Amino acid sequence: ICFCVKCERHLRANDREFNLSFKYANNAIKTSKYNIFTFLPLNLFEQFQRLANAYFVFLLILQLIPAISSLSWFTTVVPLLLVLCITLAKDGTDDINRHKNDRQVNNRRVDVLIDGQLKSEKWMNVQVGDIIKLENNQFVTADLLLLSSSEPLNLVYIETAELDGETNLKVKQALTVTGDLGDNIDTLAAFDGEVHCEAPNNRLDKFTGTLTVQGETYALDNERILLRGCTLRNTEWCFGLVLFGGPDTKLMQNSGKSVFKRTSIDHLMNVLVLFIFGLLACMCTTLAIGNGIWEHQQGTSFTAFLPRQDGANAAFSGFLSFWSYVIILNTVVPISLYVSVEILRLGNSYFIDWDRKMYHTKTDTPAQARTTTLNEELGQIKYIFSDKTGTLTQNIMTFNRCSINGKSYGEVVDFSGQRVEITEKTEKVDFSWNSLADTKFCFHDHALVEAVKQGSSEVHAFFRLLALCHTVMPEEKTEGQLFYQAQSPDEGALVTAARNFGFVFRTRTPETISVVEMGINITYELLAVLDFNNVRKRMSVIVRSPDGRLTLYCKGADTIIYERLHPSCSKVMEVTTEHLNVSEYAGEGLRTLALAYKDLDEAEFEQWRERHHEASTALEDREEKLDAIYEEIEKDLMLIGATAVEDKLQDGVPQTIEQLAQADIKIWVLTGDKQETAENIGYSLSCPSLTVISSWNHNCMNFVTNESEAALELLRTACMCQTVICCRVTPLQKAQVVELVKKYKKAVTLAIGDGANDVSMIKAAHIGVGISGQEGMQAVLSSDFSFAQFRYLQRLLLVHGHWSYLRMCKFLCYFFYKNFSFTFVHFWYGFFCGFSAQTVYDEWFITMYNLVYTALPIIGLSLFDQDVNDRWSMQYPQLYAPGQKNQYFNKMTFVKILLHSCYSSLILFFIPYAAMQDTVRDDGKDIADYQSFAFVALSATVNHFFLWGSLSVFFAITFTMYSNGMYLIFTSSFPFIGTARNSLNQPNVWLTIFLTTLLCVLPVVALRFLLIQLRPTINDKVRYKVRQAKAVLPPPPRRFPRRRISTRRSGYAFSHARGYGDLVTSGRFLRRPVKTRLTLFPLVESPLAENSPQTYRSIGEGAQRS
Repeated sequence: ICFCVKCERHLRANDREFNLSFKYANNAIKTSKYNIFTFLPLNLFEQFQRLANAYFVFLLILQLIPAISSLSWFTTVVPLLLVLCITLAKDGTDDINRHKNDRQVNNRRVDVLIDGQLKSEKWMNVQVGDIIKLENNQFVTADLLLLSSSEPLNLVYIETAELDGETNLKVKQALTVTGDLGDNIDTLAAFDGEVHCEAPNNRLDKFTGTLTVQGETYALDNERILLRGCTLRNTEWCFGLVLFGGPDTKLMQNSGKSVFKRTSIDHLMNVLVLFIFGLLACMCTTLAIGNGIWEHQQGTSFTAFLPRQDGANAAFSGFLSFWSYVIILNTVVPISLYVSVEILRLGNSYFIDWDRKMYHTKTDTPAQARTTTLNEELGQIKYIFSDKTGTLTQNIMTFNRCSINGKSYGEVVDFSGQRVEITEKTEKVDFSWNSLADTKFCFHDHALVEAVKQGSSEVHAFFRLLALCHTVMPEEKTEGQLFYQAQSPDEGALVTAARNFGFVFRTRTPETISVVEMGINITYELLAVLDFNNVRKRMSVIVRSPDGRLTLYCKGADTIIYERLHPSCSKVMEVTTEHLNVSEYAGEGLRTLALAYKDLDEAEFEQWRERHHEASTALEDREEKLDAIYEEIEKDLMLIGATAVEDKLQDGVPQTIEQLAQADIKIWVLTGDKQETAENIGYSLSCPSLTVISSWNHNCMNFVTNESEAALELLRTACMCQTVICCRVTPLQKAQVVELVKKYKKAVTLAIGDGANDVSMIKAAHIGVGISGQEGMQAVLSSDFSFAQFRYLQRLLLVHGHWSYLRMCKFLCYFFYKNFSFTFVHFWYGFFCGFSAQTVYDEWFITMYNLVYTALPIIGLSLFDQDVNDRWSMQYPQLYAPGQKNQYFNKMTFVKILLHSCYSSLILFFIPYAAMQDTVRDDGKDIADYQSFAFVALSATVNHFFLWGSLSVFFAITFTMYSNGMYLIFTSSFPFIGTARNSLNQPNVWLTIFLTTLLCVLPVVALRFLLIQLRPTINDKVRYKVRQAKAVLPPPPRRFPRRRISTRRSGYAFSHARGYGDLVTSGRFLRRPVKTRLTLFPLVESPLAENSPQTYRSIGEGAQRS
């Protein structure tokens, strides 16, 4: 066989010279981006790739040209340097931390087998092909092939928390041929096995390779591999062969950048910035044309004062004026906008992290904003795509019902044959006769136990299949104390059920399975495991019983099993199907599974086994070849029965879905369960908002993803429903459904899930939310936001999402408004200064305007502003609607801001201009000079916008810059000597500032008043109710003596995670509403919204009043 070095890896154990010839990477890692020499140039190069920074560098270059610059260079340099320095400091700090982490990891020590001896080496010196020794609680150094361990059967236990976030221990097992090496150093040093395997990649769940030892070839898969980043647990020692080192390890291959998501406001801002550039070009062109005309008509009169250069004419003057105004009007595109937006988003992300009401005490799991760029998008969600198992349900499985040979078990009936509801008082089955039974297991139907004790062959075959057909790993630390390590809660529940009914799965080796059947220990020879995957939706085992009988046991989704049944099973299949459908198991929302078996012929099996070995050792398309081999033998099965496992809803799920539905958010449930089970879960939510439930099955989904017209038609139908349930969908189809809605509905989507099968859906949606549940942390690691329970989603959207969107919109409206108003004053002044590119304001005021005077107040407002508090936001989900419709910031809002800024700039310029013209001081001296006019105009500008704290900073800085001392020290930089004190001691100056402020504010206040009276928004209505609630205080509670009050309260689908198959072969408060008041608008039906506000009284008080 010929192997391509670029596509596959070839290495030999204990042969560094051979392995170095391939120039494989060593085990040193480097996550830092810079060093001491490259940091400054490389970081600046990255920053200047941003359009805003490059634009301001271009302005700086223009300002260095004396012919066109009327502003000093520091007006651009100071803001630009501040932004660059903040980014430099942040990136530098991050990179220093990365350097420290790299050194710490690379300098860790590990025992390496070199020249027949174990030597302690640094991690970074480990090479591919080395054999290393790991000890308990030690990190795995590199990606290793497990050779041997201290545990029986060459098992090791590892924790993968740093790799995929899962804290439960996983089991790996070495090949028998390498396990015999043990810890004998001489034997290990003589080991010269050769490995051919895949090239480095980021697939954590897959590995393909072969090991050749003494001419024999053995298949290698993921269950033989220890990945870097794992930790060895409960294992004294193990030896491993280094396959991949450093940057080639799967951990480092997964450290690449994830897909960068941008919000709809980001996209809108990009469009508006382009429009602003166009507006800037139009204003500069208008003023340049004006300069050319003025120079042609009036310029000759001023040549005595402003002599022209040789060859200069009106056209050239207009050209220079254009670039001068590009410099002066640059504040229309503020550089501080981008920095402020990031600060705002970061602050709102911390509020999510700090929210105690989204903290799950039981699992010690807080909410976490894993990205800081999508906060405001949380306030615009229109569609939610949710997984069912583990997201809406608890993913804690209990064996509830079963059907065996056409007879259903699990119900409790009375003496008349009527079904009795199971409660806590219902008598439980006594398993004391079974010394190995799990004491936590609970079952109520005594008929099943009697059938087991009476020796029913069908019932015994049923539980024998459950005890044999699985990938569970047993652990028995003390005699009779069994603990099962199951890949999914479903499998754990079924094996535990078999254990309690007398078929106890006890131990296993790569070649055998030991089961205690009704007290008799029986060992089966395990010949093959046909493992589960998302396409097969079933798993099988082939075993040989002590009497030599070959049997294939299979379990899987009922639709898959039915297609492979022998025709003689038709009657049993009909009865079993009735049990599985709506009237029985699926109608109760249970997860169902069909069981079947097949007796095999010895000769036929040996032929199949040879083909299976060839497929299992193939390096290319191994999974496809194995699936084809499995398909050959999994046919003509005999149906035994079916199981039904219960998975209850999480706390608060119906209430959460009701609240989100009132916020006009469409909820789609995407699940792999069968249609009846999925529908029943939807009905069990028992919310009035769930008016229509539409189910898509697997065949329909395949049709939709292939036919665009059918997709559009089905999408139109589904969007007429409040809730849609898509059943029998694969992980890829989940992502396709999300993409379908994103493409054609142009709405903001959110996907929420808890398992690895939800990752593609989470990445496809605008916002991905991961739930840290029973299926590990893969979904959390791929998500943008995470928490522990589905019910926290309503607070994430209705509170944090609503606030973040509202704050961001207010911030952008204010930011564009203040900068347009500031810049337009220069535009109007151009018509009074001969279009000479003279500035209205002092240069230092221009420099400080965005950085100091107008930065902190709006950031403070945008971080802490609330239209209503969190309780009212949850009580009135309708407050969420404006975000979905993008009402607070859109293109029309931007046009209104532009017109408002134009009006304000006219007031800011012409009121001081008219007030200062031909005006004298109270001592008779002239006050109508340029500097005094500029000071009054800038004072009016700041006073119009800000709070007293900002005003105090403004006046303190102004008096300092206009002082005699600053003029004497920096004469050319501070020419406005004494202007502040000479102007502010005049009453007419204060009157002008007050009049300007009043005229700017008055129209806005008047318009707001009229709109609230005539066309109130939902926010206005709720705020009115808040004021009403505060105005009328509830009466103080009356005290009563306490008295004692007696109160009494009384579709299976496989997990999408890969199993261990290949390893095996190898009380609510009492409420009383206050007196109702007249409401401004009708509310939808909601127990939270019927009375406002609500007061809570003690039980004693309520009993007394009644």
